[in-house]
Formats: sequence, C-alpha cells, structure tokens
Amino acid sequence: MTHRDAIDAIDVRAITDAEIPDWIRALNTGFLRSPAVTETEIADRGSYIIPERTLAAFDAGRCVATFRSFPQELTTVGGTPVPADAITNVTVTATHRRRGLLTRMMARDLAAAKERGDVVATLIAAEYPIYGRYGFGPATTAAEWTIEVPRTGLDPRWSGPADGARIDLVDGEDVRKIGPELHERLRRTQPGTVSRDERWWQVNTGVLSLDRAPWTEPFYAVYRSAAGEVEGLVSYESDDTWRHKQPQDTADVNWLIAVTPAAERALWQYLCSIDWITKVKTGWRSPDDLLQHFLPDPRAARITTQADWLWVRILDVVRALEARTYGGTGALVLEVTDRDGLSAGRYRLDAGPDGASCAPTTLDAELTLEVGELARLWLGDESAVRLAALGRVREERAGAASVADALLRTSRRPWCPDIF
Repeated sequence: MTHRDAIDAIDVRAITDAEIPDWIRALNTGFLRSPAVTETEIADRGSYIIPERTLAAFDAGRCVATFRSFPQELTTVGGTPVPADAITNVTVTATHRRRGLLTRMMARDLAAAKERGDVVATLIAAEYPIYGRYGFGPATTAAEWTIEVPRTGLDPRWSGPADGARIDLVDGEDVRKIGPELHERLRRTQPGTVSRDERWWQVNTGVLSLDRAPWTEPFYAVYRSAAGEVEGLVSYESDDTWRHKQPQDTADVNWLIAVTPAAERALWQYLCSIDWITKVKTGWRSPDDLLQHFLPDPRAARITTQADWLWVRILDVVRALEARTYGGTGALVLEVTDRDGLSAGRYRLDAGPDGASCAPTTLDAELTLEVGELARLWLGDESAVRLAALGRVREERAGAASVADALLRTSRRPWCPDIF
C-alpha cells in the first residue's frame, strides 16, 4: 500500500455510541493527558455530545483524531445573537499528523453548519497558526490582569458599597438560580459573548464534577443594587501563603460578570478588601477592561497575559453584516475571497444607525479581503487601515479602509468571557 493509499484508507466520520470510549482516549492523548478512560468520563460525554456532530478519524479501527461541534449563539455589535457552530475537542494523534485529517473533519463540519443556516463558526484556538487556513480570524482578544493590592490606593477600611447596594456571599445553588438571567442580560449588551447552557452552570458550580478536574468549592459573591437587582457575580478561590509571619494570599478569579459599571467596580473593590489578600489575578478579561481605572493608582493593575481569544469563521456574509449595528452611515463594496468557497463573493453593504442591508452586487469592489480578515473586522475589534498596512486587505479605491473603520469599529472592544 502506498502512502497515499494509507491516507485514503483512514475513515473520517461521525462516531457511534459504542465508539465514545475510543474517542475519549484519542482526545485525552491529543491533549497530553493520561489516555485512560473512566466510566465517569464515558457517562458524562455521552450525556451531552451530539453524535452526528462528533467526528473522528479511524485508522484500522483505532481513533486517531477527534472533532466536535455544538449549537451556540454569539452576540454581535448591537446585541443581536446569531446562530453559531461552536467547534471544540479538536485533536490529531501525533502518529497521524500532516495527513489532512483536520482538513477533512473541518470541511465536513463547516459544510453541515452552512447547510443548517449557522451564520458563523467559532472556536478558541489552542495554537495560533492552525485555523487561519480554514477561514477563521481572531475576532476578540483576552487579557489577564494582576492587581497588587497594597499599591491600589483603595481604602483598606472599605466595608461595602455606600449607595445602598450590597455584596453577599452565596453558594452554588444560589448561583444556578440567579446566574443564567444575569448572563443573559450581559449577553444582550456585550459583543463577543456566547450562550451558556444549563450544563455550564452545573459544571461551574460543582453539580457535575469530572474525574479529570477534581472539584474545589470556590467562593461566590453577588452584587445587588440599592433596588435589590442582581447586577454582578464573581467566583473566586484563594491560596494560603504566609512569609515572615505576613499573609501573601492571592485571590484567583474564575469568572466575574457584571451588567453595570457600579457592580463591576464594587466587586473588584470587594476582592481587594479581603483580609490577607495581597494579589488578585483577574482571569480572562477584555484588554480595555475598566478595572485599571477603578483603582486610585491604575499602575497597581498590569496585564500579565494578552492573546487572541475567540476565533470566528463567517459562513453567511449577508446575514452577518445585517445582524450588527453601525455607528455611522455609509456604503462599501467588499470583495470577499474564500478558498473553501463557503462565503466568497462581492457584497454591497449599506449601513446606518437604523440598520443595514447587504446583498451580492456586480459593482466594482472597493475593498478586497479574505473571509478570515472580515471576521477580524466584524465584531469591531480590528482596523481595516491596520490590515491594509499589513497587506492583509487591499484597497481597490483609495480611502476604502477608512470607510470600513468608520462603519465597523466600535468604541469598546468585543469580549468573550468563556472558553469552550
């Protein structure tokens, strides 16, 4: 058998229920975890995976690559959610790299997503170079901040909001009751956020505890406005570190969501006011988070990690551009190239504060770009002028990149709080 014949003999398809253990073993292997598979893992995976959207590559009956997608909603600029094909659990076993297995699984999944009517596909990329060749572009950025509490200048005697609002510690059961509604409120206002299902809240409050992730109960704090409205929630953990008879504890934030600046400010101040806490690690936030400017000394908070986060692949250019809002009024003809042919075409966008229309056109293109570069621009985080300077978009009419920026860029950066 030739090398080509051996590659062609690898079977790429959806898995059966009986193949879930083998699929999990390959998944664990790909992520360099112990390949052993537990009954808990099998039962858990079997409870939520969608078999027809759980793909694998089999070589002589052994699973050597994994891929999974699931339904999701992604909030675009202006608060409208669009249906998304969320991709996760992507691995190729080290013995079977460079054989086109991911390409075959991705092509199958994206074709099915477009057929279903999904507007975009989404993923969180473990490695940067992989997904651009499939039409994805990094659409949001995430940053982790570290706060040196003694340097903040915050009042060490602070005991809570002074405006009638309050912060209370709650338990996981409370979070499961109040968290989903709060997140839905956030999702209606924050571009880049994605939907959370019931399982997300169960996993993140310990109802579902997997063997590979032993559960440690965190602390939860809720912010309620003076009117009693829940406006913020935080989940955090703490170590217990002392040096020279002095506390040096760190509060590690698992997640913090807030729908008002007052709630956000109060929750960060609460974390910085806890006795013995000398450092706060914020978890993944937006790079233009207000956090730094809540502090009397903004230098007390510094970005310790910043990187691309949510990657987007546009499957329907017309619906994607019509779903979002625009701060200005204008028109632009885009030539979108797509090596996979899913979204290629020439489109005229007519946009204004009251809405937008987008349709295929035969007019001369003003801006030419690949579909992955359009994804960078779509949520408002990237500049077409910057991309033109980098040679990633091409102006067919002078000034077209500036027109694109005036239409597409947003005053606040999009942010995705979740990993999936």
